[in-house]
Amino acid sequence: MAEPGPVYQWIADDLMRRIDEGLLKPESPIPSRSRLKEAYRASDQTVDRAVRVLKAAGYVEGQFGRGVFVVDRSARATLDRGTGSVDSPFATRVVGDTAEVDWEASTVTMTAPPAIAERLGIATGDPVVMTRYEYLANRRPVQLATSWEPLAITDGTDVAHPERGPYARRGVRGRLAAIGVRVVRAREILESRPATGWEAQALGCAHGQCVTAVQRTHFDADDRAVETSDTVIRADRWRVAYSIDFSS
Repeated sequence: MAEPGPVYQWIADDLMRRIDEGLLKPESPIPSRSRLKEAYRASDQTVDRAVRVLKAAGYVEGQFGRGVFVVDRSARATLDRGTGSVDSPFATRVVGDTAEVDWEASTVTMTAPPAIAERLGIATGDPVVMTRYEYLANRRPVQLATSWEPLAITDGTDVAHPERGPYARRGVRGRLAAIGVRVVRAREILESRPATGWEAQALGCAHGQCVTAVQRTHFDADDRAVETSDTVIRADRWRVAYSIDFSS
């Protein structure tokens, strides 16, 4: 009895099953095109299309001059974003990974686009400080983030630039406390979505592969938004954990 659906999809599904069951190990090559053709009695075009499906799903990746290899899709570690996490731009404590985590950043002053202005409670076009972060574990990108702060809060102070000055690399709470702004809460919104082309290239995954996106906004004691950020991580390599403390 013939398998339902296109032949290339059946081949892709069978190869995914073999990878999920550990029959094809992470970082090992998948069978060559000629062996796949023979095993599935398929044409070059059908086999190539099946492999493209695997690449798009993040199961395999091509290595120039070497072939197509199974991707290690096991969760690398947990990103603990609870209230006890280290106060740094990373806003995360890495659990279960011994890799040294660091970050690179670039900062510019710009006018707030409508969506960011709404999140910060300011007018569209008001000046903001935007910082892009690339977080690295053993020098490999694991998390991307973009942060926006209203320039009206930090302009002319020692904390106007998140990565320069005496309070550099202190995180939102630590930096703003230095100018008398007390951050009392943060709100986060999580979503799963396909990676953009730029995100996929930076994180080393396939274009369209699922990522976890976190929108985080910090508020001061007057419930004023003092910073908002977008964070993106690979959904297949990192788990996100929250510690929720209940107080009477």
